[in-house]
Amino acid sequence: MKNKPISNNNKIKFYHKLINNEVIYSKNSINRYDKMNSKSGNSLNNKVEELEKLRKKINSIKNCELKKSANNIVFSDGNLNSKIMIIGEGPGANEDKEGKPFVGRAGKLLDKMLESIKLHRKNVYITNVVNFRPPMNRRPTDEEIKRYLPFLTRHIELINPKVLLLLGSTALNAVIGDEMVISKARGRWERKKIGNIVTNAIASFHPAFLMRQPDQKKYAWEDLKMVRKKILDLKINLNVE
Repeated sequence: MKNKPISNNNKIKFYHKLINNEVIYSKNSINRYDKMNSKSGNSLNNKVEELEKLRKKINSIKNCELKKSANNIVFSDGNLNSKIMIIGEGPGANEDKEGKPFVGRAGKLLDKMLESIKLHRKNVYITNVVNFRPPMNRRPTDEEIKRYLPFLTRHIELINPKVLLLLGSTALNAVIGDEMVISKARGRWERKKIGNIVTNAIASFHPAFLMRQPDQKKYAWEDLKMVRKKILDLKINLNVE
């Protein structure tokens, strides 16, 4: 008996399981996807397939000290159709255990930061510069960042965000460059070409830094308000599925 082809909707569900997304599509959502024109359906299907290819490619990386000491790949969380992408540094102990970014104390603070500008994980997309936990939660080395940068670039291309929020100096230096420190670079929009796409990037402090330096939260709040304004200015739809 011939195997039945996997439908576009099943691939979407499968991908959300892979990234440990808690969003469950309702029947109405599935019917809506079925009614999409073939071009849109193929585009969504291709994104799911390409993201899974990227995930597998990262997971099969050889001779990587990060991977050797990690328990799980931490690929992404959130909505793959979102036009708001958030990039952190790398997984911590909780993230390594659950295979999902920003689930520890820093993740809880990030959730509160998102809520403050009426966002949540269902309408943003989250990843890190490196996808395996650095031992002892150390900063990824320059060599490690360089090795993972092509994967990150491809990840950004596939999501194609209109707003790119870089949390911390590692994300800033990897995506924008190391010419400036985070304290001076934060709170400024930069129109940035990344791979084959162009996006609006802004840097802010990493939630883990804000837990150590709570007096800096006022600056992070200013950055978040800029993100909210950009979302409104660009008329980004937050009701994505």
